[in-house]
Amino acid sequence: MSSRRRTIATGSLLTASFSAVMIFSFSAGADDPGPMSDQGGKAVDEAPAGVKLTTSLPEKISVDNGSQETAITATVKNGGTKESGAIRLLVVGFDGLSVKSVKGCSQIAEKDLPEGSNSGFACAIDSLAAGKSKSYAVDATFDLKKEGKICLPVQDADGTKTFWQQGPVPFGANNPSPNAPATPLLLGTDNSPVTPGGDTPGDSSGDTSGDKSGDKSGGEELPRTGPADQVLPLGAAGAALISAGVAGLWWTQRRGVRSES
Repeated sequence: MSSRRRTIATGSLLTASFSAVMIFSFSAGADDPGPMSDQGGKAVDEAPAGVKLTTSLPEKISVDNGSQETAITATVKNGGTKESGAIRLLVVGFDGLSVKSVKGCSQIAEKDLPEGSNSGFACAIDSLAAGKSKSYAVDATFDLKKEGKICLPVQDADGTKTFWQQGPVPFGANNPSPNAPATPLLLGTDNSPVTPGGDTPGDSSGDTSGDKSGDKSGGEELPRTGPADQVLPLGAAGAALISAGVAGLWWTQRRGVRSES
């Protein structure tokens, strides 16, 4: 094989290797929730002196269009100067968003759920040190034919006081992709429901998502965000680069055989 052919073949192999590294690196970081936000949150009852409790949710989640499953990270933080003492974080689902499990937390009985909610879990925390945070892995489902909201109240141990509450804040997409493998949803965005075939938003009653008067979650209207960005998935781009690299290597080998013959 000439030095020129060796150079081309090496370049093709490097392209394929680089693409594979991109894909595997993306997969390894799939559990990273990405940027977090306290959008839709506010202090309610006064917290103990020196304690400042807040929560945050991912700015973006992804819903599997087949199983309707999604994963959410819920984080509570003490931004104060003193320990919080015993507190609890609630993770509560509304409308199309149903909370199925929260690792390390107990399910709230149906009779004890907040009004208008469909599911919820309570996470007991003995104490949260000053400047520290604690994150919980939330498994949920999201019916993309509906709007969906989540709520994170932070209370004292017996639930008599609520120091902070984020939500009910919506996750949604202004431009859903029902025929794609997954649909990205943005925090603070009302979902525009679609049918599996990608028909016009709205349900069988003829009511569209533009009318929010039927919302029984009790939460005040929250700011809207812009439409979801249309981004080529990194895995698909990497697969395309691998294909190009393999094709280049095959073509080089074929050319070498012809030249030698």
